[in-house]
Amino acid sequence: MRVLYFGTYERAYPRNALVISSLRAAGVEVVERHATVWDARRHKWAPGLGSLLRVAGAETALLLGRKGAFDAMIVGYPGHFDMPAARRIARRRPLVFNPLVSLEDTLVGDRGRYRPGLPAAGVLRRIDRLAFRRADLVVADTEAHARFFASRFELPEERLAVCLLGADDALFGPGWRPPAVFDVLFVGKLIPLHGLETILAGARIAAEIPFRVVGSGQLEGLLEDRPANVEWVPWLEVEELPAAYRSAGCALGIFGTSDKARRVIPNKAYQALACGTPLVTGDTPAARELLTDGRDALLVPPGDPEALAAALRRLAAEPELARALGDAGRATYEARASEAVLGRRWRGLLERLLDGR
Repeated sequence: MRVLYFGTYERAYPRNALVISSLRAAGVEVVERHATVWDARRHKWAPGLGSLLRVAGAETALLLGRKGAFDAMIVGYPGHFDMPAARRIARRRPLVFNPLVSLEDTLVGDRGRYRPGLPAAGVLRRIDRLAFRRADLVVADTEAHARFFASRFELPEERLAVCLLGADDALFGPGWRPPAVFDVLFVGKLIPLHGLETILAGARIAAEIPFRVVGSGQLEGLLEDRPANVEWVPWLEVEELPAAYRSAGCALGIFGTSDKARRVIPNKAYQALACGTPLVTGDTPAARELLTDGRDALLVPPGDPEALAAALRRLAAEPELARALGDAGRATYEARASEAVLGRRWRGLLERLLDGR
């Protein structure tokens, strides 16, 4: 089987890199046709002539570029603008959309960059609908997200599938050990769905526990008034993250209260599980698809700093619980989200599409 991974997708983003590497590990030949638009940009989309010109130039290059023979095409994240060109090139061959998110849901509903009812929000809504409805198969990252896509874009069940995110197995491997001093690690882009306000409020309550926040982004201004037990590290290279996870007392997932936060399992959760680091994250429908409270993670109500502080104090006081959660989290990762598992899942989806043709 030969698959063309196509579009302006962000090459370094884990969802794209993992799909490509896991398919190759599963024996699928993957060739790439890529045009750079988003890779070095902090915000993936901003209305205006500059954005339109970049996208138009990239789509022209994709249409005119040499593609070679292929059996099926996958458009990677964020490939919403690429779907018209992809549909034209794929013709009768299966076209798979790996969207990760809805643009309108992310930029309007979750991050609040554009207000509902404004022209920019309407543009994003139309781009979303066009992209999702042109695919033969849309692959979501959780069942909760798949249900949202089905409802929002009126997609029939047979045009939706789910494949979890995972982590880079070559980088994020087991090795966690309880530290001499229990501490808490959070890694993220500091966007609203992460629930930074809840994390900082929890740190104020559990003032005896050191916190380390790694990342920067939309809400980093909240860290200017952070409590004394919170260290802020604006950036770590991805190669440095595994050591950070393995040396932390526990890792945090997300605690936002938006609708989108209830539908996603973030990269940081998979990375912690892969390292065998005890994970504490929001108790959401998406999290419950993968995790069981008290077995392979501690799940707390989103937006509840008191519950978060109580869970962290429990882990700090019960090292055997922390070790058990870390071991079980790693086992869950191996069974559900390792590259071998994801490769078989993605290959199976493509084979069924091709058999149907």
